[in-house]
Amino acid sequence: MANLNDHMGRPIVAVTGIGVVTSLGVGKSDNWAALTSGKSGIHPITRFPIDQLNTRISGMVDFLPSSSKGASPLTYELAELAGFEAVTEAGLDSRDFGGPLFLASPPVELDWAERFSLYNSDKDKDDTAAERLLRVARSLKELDIFETTQFGSIADRLADRLGTRGLPITLSTACASGATAIQLGVEAIRRGECDRALSIGADGSATAEALIRFSLLSALSTHNDIPEKASKPFSKERDGFVLAEGSGALVLESLEAALARGATVLGILRGCGEKADDFHRTRSKPDASPAIAAVRAVLADAGLSEDEIDYVNAHGTSTPENDKMEHLSLSTVFGERIGSMPVSSNKSMIGHTLSAAGAVEAAFSLMTMRESVIPPTINYDNPDPAIVLDVVPNKKRNAEVRTVLSNSFGFGGQNTCLVMAREPV
Repeated sequence: MANLNDHMGRPIVAVTGIGVVTSLGVGKSDNWAALTSGKSGIHPITRFPIDQLNTRISGMVDFLPSSSKGASPLTYELAELAGFEAVTEAGLDSRDFGGPLFLASPPVELDWAERFSLYNSDKDKDDTAAERLLRVARSLKELDIFETTQFGSIADRLADRLGTRGLPITLSTACASGATAIQLGVEAIRRGECDRALSIGADGSATAEALIRFSLLSALSTHNDIPEKASKPFSKERDGFVLAEGSGALVLESLEAALARGATVLGILRGCGEKADDFHRTRSKPDASPAIAAVRAVLADAGLSEDEIDYVNAHGTSTPENDKMEHLSLSTVFGERIGSMPVSSNKSMIGHTLSAAGAVEAAFSLMTMRESVIPPTINYDNPDPAIVLDVVPNKKRNAEVRTVLSNSFGFGGQNTCLVMAREPV
């Protein structure tokens, strides 16, 4: 019989359900087929006017009913689709999940359609724009606009839809949010607060405003002519990330509870590690010390040595500075081995899904172990001589993968790493 507790005497946390949506499609089957074939989901933006914009490409999800309805409706639909797929695969009741919900989602803003609706109301009145907005807002008789601007409203609706228990938790830790949602689920099970948890990362906020904001930070790629070639992590000519949307969901259970009900165990969450970076609001500390500390923390939490990690699912954004920092952190922790250790980036194909990224990439990491296939880093045609990594260039690789380190290094100093294993201890 498998050991039910880890090296620290805590309940081992198993994954029994996975759900994914990205610009490559809906569901983990379609996503995995596209990802391992090196297909890109990056395409020209059609959702809003792009005249005069420096970046005119994205990994937006344009094929869902909510794709044109604004960030809040789309984020909800993405979360619901991934959550439903994960819960169904776990063999649980999709109306009565029975455990807590941890949702990573973007900060919610009033969508432009609603802003214009408020601004254009009763324009014949003799008052200022600000006074008009306040007057119209006070006269609203429905809750639609109010609910779409509340940070926790998406999780509240999901909790009702999927029958989770307790007050749902909504969190935002920038690009690390999806990994943080998984970490919170793992910790809740380890503390004995629940036998199962649903962790979801979802982000449908690739709006015109978001595009402009990241452009002003010089963070986005401007390789518009061939969209599918724009995201090129660790390459010499990388020039920024590609804004994208998506969702990832994991059903987490104590191994004991999963085995007791006869569930199929898809993988094990061995460890979680995090470290804050106080260097800058968006930039990472040049010496990579917080990222190094996060990687070391996750290895310690997992009870594994550096030599026991088979593959790294990199944060790999394709920005000049972040890729350099990630290489520094990995080479510091893993030493000379990092030159021959597979380190690939899903973002080369799906772009950067922001709040969802850590959850989406955790899902792909679990599938890598189950399928014994490492997805490639595409667009790797001109290696950066300062970044010596085996990025699994351009084509998938068949490999026996027992353990994966998945990195999420976010703006504002949010660094969260996960270690997953194929089998229990």
